[in-house]
Amino acid sequence: MSADYVVFPNGTAYQAAIEINDTASYQFASIGLMGENVPVNVGNVNLSGEKCSVCTYAWNRPWGSPASITFEPGNYTVSYIAPLNNNDLQASFEVPYNVNVTIPQEFDIRNPLLAGISTGANVTRHPDNSTTVQWNKILSFDLRFYDQSHEELLYFFLQVLVIIAIVMLLPFLINRKGNE
Repeated sequence: MSADYVVFPNGTAYQAAIEINDTASYQFASIGLMGENVPVNVGNVNLSGEKCSVCTYAWNRPWGSPASITFEPGNYTVSYIAPLNNNDLQASFEVPYNVNVTIPQEFDIRNPLLAGISTGANVTRHPDNSTTVQWNKILSFDLRFYDQSHEELLYFFLQVLVIIAIVMLLPFLINRKGNE
């Protein structure tokens, strides 16, 4: 079982392709703060399988609950586009999945103060500065990435903190040197 995610270059959405086996439905949900299913607004939903390249499905959109699709039981790949919030991509699965996430060159995950990666990830940086993050046989993942402006803002903030620390320590050091 595999799930592939591709983050769009502007970072506002992603495209997912998720394999599902021996099932007749799929729910579009993400993980909430308390582990609950939170509805995800999806678009461009496609269902392909062993018996059809473009399969038919029926939408089920209960009020306040995640939308889902139903179809003939079997093995399929569900693909869709969904929005991203705060450069954070996460998902959970009922069975272990091999997950691949492709991050475009406009974003980075190398700074641990700005990024976050679930344990067990294998990170590959490509020559075009895009990044692929892979997990093997996981039940959930969380990936936070950032752009250049966030990194510049962090360095500015750290510089201001250093200046404040020096200003605060300077009178103490001068007073201490005067007492000796």
